[in-house]
Order: sequence, then C-alpha cells, then structure tokens
Amino acid sequence: MNKETIKAFIAWLESATLEEMRNRQTFITKHLADIRTLEGRSDARLALRLIDEELLARMELQGPAPNEPSSAAGQGT
Repeated sequence: MNKETIKAFIAWLESATLEEMRNRQTFITKHLADIRTLEGRSDARLALRLIDEELLARMELQGPAPNEPSSAAGQGT
C-alpha cells in the first residue's frame, strides 16, 4: 500500500463502526488466499493489523465492561 492509501485506510478506521471493521476484517480474511502476489498479501495483512490495533485502542479507551472485574482485581494487592 502506498502512503496515501494507508492514510485513507486509517482515516476510514477512525470513523468506522465496530460492525464495519469486523465486516472488513472478515472480508479480507476470507479472500486472503485469493491474493496472488506477495505484496498484495502483505498489504492485506497490514490492513488486518491496523484493524486489530484500532480495536485494541478502542477497548483500552472503553475500559472493562461493567460486570467485568478490572485487571487489578484478584492480583492479591
């Protein structure tokens, strides 16, 4: 992916809903075997990594679910 394509993808990620990201993730994963070139597969894996990073960032910002214990719970401190 060239820099402009990556920038556009990141811009899309920042405004995408969780459903849109999961749909794109599923689409890329489903069609990854159809991509013939090494560069194309590399680009697809980059897109998947960027989606993962965005999902993780959103989880960190959201924090634990209301019924979910915090990470500090149960550590004996």
